[in-house]
Amino acid sequence: MRSRIRDGDEPAFAELFDAYARAVYNHAFRLTADWSVAEDVMSETFMAAWRMRQRLDVDGGSLRPWLLGIATNVARNHLRSNRRYRAAATAAAADADRGALEVADHAGEVAGQVDDRRRLAATLRALALLRRPEREVLVLCLWEGMAYTDAAEALGIPVGTVRSRLSRARKRLAKLADAELAAETGAVGASEKTARRSSEKREPGAPGRQVRGDREAAVRSAREGNR
Repeated sequence: MRSRIRDGDEPAFAELFDAYARAVYNHAFRLTADWSVAEDVMSETFMAAWRMRQRLDVDGGSLRPWLLGIATNVARNHLRSNRRYRAAATAAAADADRGALEVADHAGEVAGQVDDRRRLAATLRALALLRRPEREVLVLCLWEGMAYTDAAEALGIPVGTVRSRLSRARKRLAKLADAELAAETGAVGASEKTARRSSEKREPGAPGRQVRGDREAAVRSAREGNR
């Protein structure tokens, strides 16, 4: 496969696309937090891979590290600063939060799914607080399940750097995600208490029999008039 791609064999490159397009797309989303940007990154990755095909070593294993390394560089060009990533991650986290509320509204017995969505949202927000090099190595090694040697190849850094950077990134991400989740849970709890107190204040006293009867008669009259 490497030899065929290096020689410009178009059917071989089509096979490469079919095999790894989804992996590149998902990787691009994890680095950009934006599905539309991820689609652009995926397209540009394969175009860049075609242009760079003659640099590919004939000897070697999976082409996944090579492609994800290109995708990482392309994603950097789309997100020059953490500010844009944070904005995209905040939007993605908001989508996860909305999903949690929808699940809660429709099925109270699936509270575990709500917790999972909230943790996902908190993790996305925490991921945006990491430095780009930490985020890249974490995405490759944890989400992609890539070996240290393959991650080092993809990023163009020593294996030892991958190990130390990943260790720091994991600790920071766990700490930041817990803080984000605690803050979000506290905010939700306070909001629910406020809503409950407000509802209690608005709740009217028990009406007398005559008032309730009049109200029921008025409702019946209104319904009959609307038929």
